[in-house]
Amino acid sequence: MSLLPVFRWHLAPDGYATRRQLRARDLRPGGQDIAAQLERPRRRGRPPLVAYLYRIELAKPVRPMTPGRWRAHDAMMRARRTCPECRRDAGYVIPPTLGTCVTCAYPEEQRAA
Repeated sequence: MSLLPVFRWHLAPDGYATRRQLRARDLRPGGQDIAAQLERPRRRGRPPLVAYLYRIELAKPVRPMTPGRWRAHDAMMRARRTCPECRRDAGYVIPPTLGTCVTCAYPEEQRAA
C-alpha cells in the first residue's frame, strides 16, 4: 500500500481536484486512484475531516445523459414523489422522516384548514 500525499485544508497544489470540483468542470475521475488527500483539523481530539483529491489531467469528461438514463432518472424521481399511502404524486420529494405525503401524515390538520 502506497502512502498518499496529505495536504492541509486550502493548501493543495494546482493539478488536484475533489470529485465536486471535477464535476464543476464537467469531468469525472474516470477510474483513476485517489492521488492525494486534504485534511482539515478539528478541535477537541476529533479526527480531521478528509477530502480525497484526483489528478485533473487524468480525469475524463462526464458521460452524456442518454434517453435511457433520462427515463431511469424520471422513474426514480416519480417514485420519490409518489405517496405509498394514497398513491398520488405529491409534487415534491416525500421526506423520508414522514414516509408519506404531508396530507397523509397530518390528516387532522388538513381537515381543519
